[in-house]
Amino acid sequence: MTAYLFLKFLHVVGACVLLGTGAGIAFFMLFAHMTQKAHIIAPIARIVVVADFVFTTTAVIVQPITGYLLAQEVGYSLTEGWLLTSILLYIWTGVFWIPVVWIQIKMRDLAAIAVERNEPLSERYYNLAGRWVFCGFPAFGAVMAILWLMIARPSFSLF
Repeated sequence: MTAYLFLKFLHVVGACVLLGTGAGIAFFMLFAHMTQKAHIIAPIARIVVVADFVFTTTAVIVQPITGYLLAQEVGYSLTEGWLLTSILLYIWTGVFWIPVVWIQIKMRDLAAIAVERNEPLSERYYNLAGRWVFCGFPAFGAVMAILWLMIARPSFSLF
């Protein structure tokens, strides 16, 4: 297998992991949250936090490395419109994803406390859940846009 095909394989797998894990985490967290039952939310949030660290974080690290190496291998300039836009959207995604990770950890902890104390979920939990949704949509939308740019590679310039 050539270096190009190996890098492309890693890059595509990383994209699948980012999109798949992101969608899966959002699905399970959202549906658990909609129950408004701490005893359901706590274990799901615990798994979501682990999945985010194991899968999403790994892909977040691998994507820019394989992307850069692919660009070098093929001879793309990082200032080509579609590629630079992808890089900027990747940074945009990170701006929203980092708070989401922290928010998920706090939601997990608050749900576990509610279960331990046999209390309803706190107002703080619901405030964080709203922020989680608010941050999740732009991050997920940016990942979708990056995937489209990677596939279509439209010709345009930002400068």
